[in-house]
Amino acid sequence: MDFKYKIIVIVILLSITGYLLVNPGSDYERIQIAGSTSVQPVAEQLAQEYMKTNSGVKINVQGGGSGLGIRSTQQEIIEIGTTSKALSAEEQEGLKEYIIGKEGIVIAINKENIVSDLTLTQIRDIFSGKITNWKDVGGANQQINVIIREEGSGTRTAFEEIVMGEDSIRSDSIVQSSTEMVKQAVIQDPNAVGVVSFAFLGDEVKALKVEGVAPSEQTIALELYTLQRPFIFLVKGEPEGALREFLRWVYSKEGQDVIRGEKIVPFIANVSDDV
Repeated sequence: MDFKYKIIVIVILLSITGYLLVNPGSDYERIQIAGSTSVQPVAEQLAQEYMKTNSGVKINVQGGGSGLGIRSTQQEIIEIGTTSKALSAEEQEGLKEYIIGKEGIVIAINKENIVSDLTLTQIRDIFSGKITNWKDVGGANQQINVIIREEGSGTRTAFEEIVMGEDSIRSDSIVQSSTEMVKQAVIQDPNAVGVVSFAFLGDEVKALKVEGVAPSEQTIALELYTLQRPFIFLVKGEPEGALREFLRWVYSKEGQDVIRGEKIVPFIANVSDDV
């Protein structure tokens, strides 16, 4: 177990302990969720909506990254781990995967940037350092500043698998520890480019088209937009009791509506006609 993982686990355990102190009593069924910071907002919304009509259940949601979610579920520190990357064969051992939706990975630039569309090859070349100036892809004569998540994050892992292939991300990239921090860095730098989750997009940054296709619920659902990944809940063994009931609710119409409200494309629900 690496030092960073130990620290994050300690933080989560302290958060759980604090949560139990604030919400004492044996009448509650408790579910602890932790993992991907990209999945965290939709997990929090699902938890809040579920608890409104299920007063006997208390659900606590934490972040920490996909790697932490996988390992903490395997070690039974938490009931549900969240990940936004596909699991390796070793990681899958003993775990059940529940894909709750699909999410777009957005190439975000500052709103002042005139570039609007890139090919997958151009994106790969920018993030590998083969292209270092915006003028080479139709932009201004300015150096490109690459903003990326830390190694091990679900966003970065998915981006590397889909886009980078055998190429490495340039070593002088600015590394941020959350999707929101990547977005903020892009907002503040007119020459920046970053990888952010579709759910975090907002109007503060500009989402690039990829091969002529803009990211949207419809293009992600139809898999026309190629940069996408699954949002997954992980459980050790067969879920029982309150955990099983919560997972069933997640796949109900009510749960799927919550997922769509967070700009995640529901896994089992059709895209609405008005998108």
